[in-house]
Amino acid sequence: MAHLWTGVFPAVTTKFHADESLDLAGTVNHIKWQLECGADGIIVCGSLGEASTLTADEKITILKAAKEVAGDKPVLLTVAEDSTRAAAALAQAAHAAGADGIMLLPAMRYVSDARETLNHYQRVADASPLPIMIYNNPIAYGVNITPEMYVEMAAEPKYVAIKESSGDIRTLTNVINAVGSRFAIFSGVDDLALESIVMGADGWVAGLVVAFPKETVAIYKLAKAGRVEEARAIYRWFAPLLHLDVSMKLVQNLKLCEAMVGVGTEHVRAPRLPLVGAERERVAAVIEAGLASRPALPTL
Repeated sequence: MAHLWTGVFPAVTTKFHADESLDLAGTVNHIKWQLECGADGIIVCGSLGEASTLTADEKITILKAAKEVAGDKPVLLTVAEDSTRAAAALAQAAHAAGADGIMLLPAMRYVSDARETLNHYQRVADASPLPIMIYNNPIAYGVNITPEMYVEMAAEPKYVAIKESSGDIRTLTNVINAVGSRFAIFSGVDDLALESIVMGADGWVAGLVVAFPKETVAIYKLAKAGRVEEARAIYRWFAPLLHLDVSMKLVQNLKLCEAMVGVGTEHVRAPRLPLVGAERERVAAVIEAGLASRPALPTL
């Protein structure tokens, strides 16, 4: 089937000033750059966007600002709230603010069972006309949306895509075997992205794209064009950097990447703190090595 969303969707960082106040201009400029480098859509206020530290009003402010510069590219707001009521309210607010869709997580903190998870998703879907990307990340959030659950969810037309972040490449095939092409499937794990595309993923919700957008887009386009050897060469160079996304400190890691590339700062909101000492030296060394050996990209 023809899918509403495909391609590379950066899960962008939220920029802050040194006093932890929102740097909206910096956030918007970064989104513009991502789009100029070939992003097919934008996802704001996700895990990498430090959603847990943002107020609902700040999320809507960021969404509106992103929409102003996105042109015809879709902008999705992440909905990752502690209660179903709060998630439904934010979904309604996202629609009123002009979002093109939402990326929806299970309710935070409480680990719901399958019945509760399906109820959460359906109540949020009922609250807003927006199309929904279902975000499955059992490693980080403790709730697993199984292929059997997707079979049941396929009856709701507002569910149009899946961000698959289970960390198990077999899941993608199991989901396709269960529901065929009903949903657009996006890889949500940076260092499984090429494997996922080769196995049939329609898109990539990317992290390291925030510092290396052209390389991310090149891998996706080359793989989709069947130029897998060329994609693999870039991907192998990229792998040490991509591993930085699969970490409890992915925000700090990737903001250090942005700072070293010259497109951001290391400012985060507490309880996060910027990397220091040996930990920062280790991550910086990975980034420096990547920058020193950055490959020339083929014509797409």
